Amino acid sequence: MKFTFLMFSLCTALLVASCRKETTIAIPDTFEVIQPIVQNVTYQNEYVAEIQSVRYVEVRSRVKGYVEQVHVDEGQTVQEGQLLFTISSKIYSYELQKAQAAVKNANADLQSAQLELSNTRSLVEKNIVSKAELKMVEAKVDALKASLEEAEAHKEQSALNVSFSKIRAPYKGIINRLTHKLGSLINEGDMLTSISDNREVFAYFNLSESDYLNYLASNKEEARHVNLVLANQTRYQHSGNIEIIESEFDRSTGNIAFRARFPNPERTLKHGASGKIIVTEQFANAMLIPQKSTFEIQDKLYAFVMKKDSVIEQRNIVTKMRLPHYYVVESGLKKDETILYEGVQSAKDGKKIVPKPVEANTVVAALGAN
Repeated sequence: MKFTFLMFSLCTALLVASCRKETTIAIPDTFEVIQPIVQNVTYQNEYVAEIQSVRYVEVRSRVKGYVEQVHVDEGQTVQEGQLLFTISSKIYSYELQKAQAAVKNANADLQSAQLELSNTRSLVEKNIVSKAELKMVEAKVDALKASLEEAEAHKEQSALNVSFSKIRAPYKGIINRLTHKLGSLINEGDMLTSISDNREVFAYFNLSESDYLNYLASNKEEARHVNLVLANQTRYQHSGNIEIIESEFDRSTGNIAFRARFPNPERTLKHGASGKIIVTEQFANAMLIPQKSTFEIQDKLYAFVMKKDSVIEQRNIVTKMRLPHYYVVESGLKKDETILYEGVQSAKDGKKIVPKPVEANTVVAALGAN
């Protein structure tokens, strides 16, 4: 009887121990999981821009003298070829007269030498003078021809100096500040004013290397069309187009310069103004994952991807660009795969989980539109 009681007690103890052991079996943790969000992405970046007139020129004097007349005023619209300034030109007129006289003298001397050459050739044919004398006269004629050419060149230069005393507009534009007033003594090369043609303007702005690569990866035909935000934070009414990208990066800044052209029919934009260029980048059928679903190890981005047996694996993700709350995935993940949505800090590679699917609409609502 005692033996039977002992056996019963032993079986009871083993059964209790067995039950306790079963209750300590680990239950997999539950994690929210999502599939990548696939949609068209439109994203805008802002860049500080410098505005310049399509045509802008500094008007400088090419001769030294006094400003005799100022024919225009600041802010005035002038036409191509319109007279702007008159510089004192008497000294250049005198030089032109002297140069004209020198041309006449050189021409007369040449004609006299040519007549002498003709007579000498006749005498050589009659054996009256030697051929050596003929060569001397020919050399004299050549020297006088060179003197005539020199005199004509001096005459042309003097005529140019006289014409330089009349300063005219190179094209239609607006006169800016007059740096020298009536009666001012100016030297060759001094700036008198500048002229801006503001019918169209250029906007210069710089992109970092990553933004430049994102621009190339986007729909460039759409990204070419840019907008401008003015200094008072209002959007300029006309859109522009990116025309030029420079051929190399600035080593000191790591940026590359872009140039956009904007129409300016109302003359709102002025040379030297500033603003912000808005570049709109579009990605068709882009694959997005939330930033909160990723983590970094040694400058590489990772996410936990769930396999068919609900075991998660750590995988390197390569991205095209970073958006608010999202990454645009380039490689490392397929559209039909599932990743951990939250809790990546507590997850471990090779861990089995209980997945709790989250709809894309819920994610978008929680994180906001891109």
